[in-house]
Amino acid sequence: MVTRHTLPDNLSNQSLRLDNQLCFALYSTSLAMTKLYKPLLDELGLTYPQYLALLVLWEHDGVTVSELGEQLYLDSGTLTPLLKRLEAAGLLSRLRDTADERCVLIRLTDAGRKLKGRAKRIPGGLLQAAHCDAAEALALTHQVQTLRNRLMA
Repeated sequence: MVTRHTLPDNLSNQSLRLDNQLCFALYSTSLAMTKLYKPLLDELGLTYPQYLALLVLWEHDGVTVSELGEQLYLDSGTLTPLLKRLEAAGLLSRLRDTADERCVLIRLTDAGRKLKGRAKRIPGGLLQAAHCDAAEALALTHQVQTLRNRLMA
């Protein structure tokens, strides 16, 4: 439930400044992060959403499309074309679950598993480009996750 808060007039004008908007800070930071990722992911032949899907699979191979969607906060309509491209690139396979044909299981191929080794340098490259150490990045990650969880509650 959203509670309405009124601000005193002197703060009301400040609240409408672009630089005081949390949403804009998150949005513009997301754009900047994606820009930093691009050259690193281009070397692997991946887009950022494909990289995210592979991160999940490198952690838990053999998930269903719906499980992957839950972890990435994406619906199957968004995931299906992404997964088809990864399958066409030979990085994963999609198979109907024999126990429940409504479910599609996603499994990494050998090439998909091998790509993990090449991708291991990406997090360090990002930290270096962001002039950020691992502890600071982890703290920021936890703060943003906490905010996301509050907004989704």
